[in-house]
Amino acid sequence: MRHRSLPGLTGLLLALALTALPAASQARIIHQENSLYSNIVIDKRGPVLCLQFSVRRDQRNQSCMNERKPKEMVFDYARMMMASLLIEPEPKRILTLGLGGGTLPMALDEIFPEVRQDVVEIDPAVVRVAREYFRFAPSERVNVFAQDGRVFVKRAATQGETYDLIMLDAFNGEYIPEHLMTREFLEEVRALLAPGGVVAANTFSISDLYDHESVTYQAVFGPFFNLRTDASGNRVILAANGPLPDRAAMAERAEGLADLLAPYGVEFAPLLDMMDTTPDWDPDAAVLTDQYSPVNLLQGR
Repeated sequence: MRHRSLPGLTGLLLALALTALPAASQARIIHQENSLYSNIVIDKRGPVLCLQFSVRRDQRNQSCMNERKPKEMVFDYARMMMASLLIEPEPKRILTLGLGGGTLPMALDEIFPEVRQDVVEIDPAVVRVAREYFRFAPSERVNVFAQDGRVFVKRAATQGETYDLIMLDAFNGEYIPEHLMTREFLEEVRALLAPGGVVAANTFSISDLYDHESVTYQAVFGPFFNLRTDASGNRVILAANGPLPDRAAMAERAEGLADLLAPYGVEFAPLLDMMDTTPDWDPDAAVLTDQYSPVNLLQGR
C-alpha cells in the first residue's frame, strides 16, 4: 500500500516528533545553549532526558535516555537501525554519521567489544553534551571526529578505508542535511562499504521527500529493505553492498543476537516483519543529486 504523505513541512514536523512523550509543559529544561550550528536544549520529563536542537523552527527530540534504564533504546528508529545486524551480524569496523546522545555508538561498543568505530558529528557542542548528560563514554576503540560527515567520507575513501556497517543518522534542527541525501553522496558511502557491508539510514515515511529519497537509494544500491512505522512516521533504509539475505538467514541471525540485544529493548521478530523490499513510492520521482536537491523547497511549503 502506498505510504501516507502529508504536505511538506507539516509531515516533516510530525515525523520529527519521533515518539509520544509527555507535553513540553511537563518538561524541565536543564541545559540550553546556542552552538555554531543550532540551538541545543536538554529537558527532563520524569526519568526521561531528551536532547533537542533546532535552526529556525520548533524544538524536536533528537535523542532520549531513560535514566532508570539507560541502555534501553527509547525511540523506534534506534531499534530499527539495529536490524542492520541481521544483514551483517559480525561487523569489524563501523562508521556513524551523527551522534545525538550517542545511543547507537555506545550500544554497538558494548555489544561488540572488539569492533572499531568512527563517529562523526559536525557540532562539537553535541559531542560535549552527549558526554555530560547522556553517559556517552566510548572506549578507546571509538574515535570521535568533529567534522562534516561528507568531508569525512571523502577523505576516508581517498585513504582506502572500508567499513562493514555505516549508520547515517545526521540531522539538523529540521531534517537531514541536503548534501547527505544525494546520489553522489550515497555513491561515496557505498565506496566505503566492504563487500557485503550494510548502510542503515534513519529517515521518515511521512514526507514529501519520501519518493525522492527512495528512488535515490534504489539508484545507488538497487533493492533495499524498507522498515516503516506508521505510529511514529519513522523509516529506516537498509541497503547492502551486495545481495540482500533471505528471511531464513536473517531469522537464524536474529536467534543468535537476541540475548545480546535484549538489554537495549531490541526485539527482532517485529523488525523481521517490517523488512520489505517492495517499492511503495513513485518510481518516476526525480533522483536527488548535488545539482538537483529541492530539499529546502519541499520543507518550505
